[in-house]
Amino acid sequence: MAAEPIRRLFTTAEYHTMVDAGILSEDDRVELVEGEIWQMSPIGPPHASHVARLNYVFQQRLTAGQAIVCAQLPVHLDDLSEPQPDLALVRFRQDFYASALPAPPDILLAIEVSDTTVQHDRQVKMSLYSRHDLPEAWLVDLPSSVIDVFRGPSPQGYREALTLRRGDRISPLAFPDLQLEVDAILG
Repeated sequence: MAAEPIRRLFTTAEYHTMVDAGILSEDDRVELVEGEIWQMSPIGPPHASHVARLNYVFQQRLTAGQAIVCAQLPVHLDDLSEPQPDLALVRFRQDFYASALPAPPDILLAIEVSDTTVQHDRQVKMSLYSRHDLPEAWLVDLPSSVIDVFRGPSPQGYREALTLRRGDRISPLAFPDLQLEVDAILG
């Protein structure tokens, strides 16, 4: 009988040690998800453009001190997961998270922009965000030209899922007075 291979999971501390030791560089496109190091797809022009567009929309519409808009920066969900959402709105802190990465209580909204990774983002990342109690996550599905909005986190997944199309409007839960047009996000 052949032995099954044993998977070795990494902690966030080990993951950072790999960067410090030069095994991984800060320029490597990787993220830690449930103890596994995932190589992320290269960022092409459509993806980069939509992340920049989202960043611009939120920077223009939020007032100073409401939230910090983080584009493609890591968030610390637990000792095994440090994903890098394409955009995250996090609670404002005077130190801009110099002492520690944003953690679940800090994250108001996580957004993934997907062109080639829609299934992975929908199945893995949205599930991860829900299990870590992020109140809201958006999946900007570029091939389908829609925004899937997930709310009501639970260990089994988000309890509410909405699909928004061109012509629709959305307000993040954390900022109910902030009306965003789907067209402004999709371009």
